[in-house]
Amino acid sequence: METVEKSIIINAPVEKVFEYIDDPLNDPEWMIGMMEVHQVEGLPGVGRHFHWTFKMVGIPLKGQSTTMEHVPNRRTVTESQGGVSSTWAADLEPEGDGTKLTMKVEYTIPIPVLGKLAEHLISKQNERNLESSMENIKHMLEA
Repeated sequence: METVEKSIIINAPVEKVFEYIDDPLNDPEWMIGMMEVHQVEGLPGVGRHFHWTFKMVGIPLKGQSTTMEHVPNRRTVTESQGGVSSTWAADLEPEGDGTKLTMKVEYTIPIPVLGKLAEHLISKQNERNLESSMENIKHMLEA
């Protein structure tokens, strides 16, 4: 299991940031590698479920995610299964007039798909991708 955690300050209210990241249909807009989200079922909150296609090192992987924890404007946790097994936790807290967003991602690299030799390189790429994804959120919400 690999883990990456990053924080960023976004010059937007907590409510706006939470609303944006809590909607899985927004994921392809900001998340590096997320190609498609579909079949979103359920209202925002615990139990919401959706399917996705995610590209890792050029290989499209399919899976599904379920919201496991949901505290409006403070925290959301989503578990994913399929091509990539992962847990995405997003914590939000007010920071001046903006929001401090911290994302922690724990994931298992699909070694049979990608090969053991690529594991280290993929880990580094995923760390950069999370940082870039969070910059995308900042850009979208501050525009």
